[in-house]
Amino acid sequence: MDWRVLFRWVLVAFFLAAGANHFRAPDFYLLMMPPWLPWPLALVYVSGAAEMLGALGVLLPATRQLAGWGLIALLVAIFPANLHMAMSGVQPAGLHAPGWVLWARLPLQAAFIAWVWWTAAAPVREDPLD
Repeated sequence: MDWRVLFRWVLVAFFLAAGANHFRAPDFYLLMMPPWLPWPLALVYVSGAAEMLGALGVLLPATRQLAGWGLIALLVAIFPANLHMAMSGVQPAGLHAPGWVLWARLPLQAAFIAWVWWTAAAPVREDPLD
């Protein structure tokens, strides 16, 4: 079994679902937005579209690496919203996580970045013995 391919498909499903959720429930994401960012609703939609386009780009070998780096850039770009949520304690309606969970999820961004890099952005090495 090629674990990289399996995890790539899981990544695609995750980002497609997360991106679609930005359009299905934008109010959930609006509360996460730092108040200093302009046009919060537009940014929610743009980030959702970027997640879905990045996921689709990961499916195609010709665009996989570029899409992977785009998703990594997106994960870095949304970090301030995650930090704002942890620092302010503001949570979307229906989410009642303890404060420590909001802080604990910050390092998960690094895990997501590693996941995207490994499944999509990392160069694929040809095995000289094949």
